[in-house]
Amino acid sequence: MAKREDKRKGKAGLPGEAQDVLQLVVGYVKQETSDPIRNLGRFVKFGLAGAVLSSLGSVLLVLGGLRLLQTETTVFEGDGWRSCVPYAVVLFVSGGIAVGAMKARSRGQRRESR
Repeated sequence: MAKREDKRKGKAGLPGEAQDVLQLVVGYVKQETSDPIRNLGRFVKFGLAGAVLSSLGSVLLVLGGLRLLQTETTVFEGDGWRSCVPYAVVLFVSGGIAVGAMKARSRGQRRESR
């Protein structure tokens, strides 16, 4: 019987096959771990940037509302209890924003668990 000739460079027999399998497995593991980690990093960067910008926008919106209530309305002027009404309104509005955000987050978690 004629000897089988391996077309690969000097890798004949079982040790050559084992090296090929090892290289294949190492390449596969590198590919399947590095790509998802890169994608996860991109996801975290955009998510963090969006959260920071949304928070900053909400704070500026609430402060603008407070400024509007203090300067444009004459009902809340004076030294009495009415001067703290704009602060209470802004506190309730910001609390409503926070509650809405928490409800939206929990609603998203319930949908994922289904």
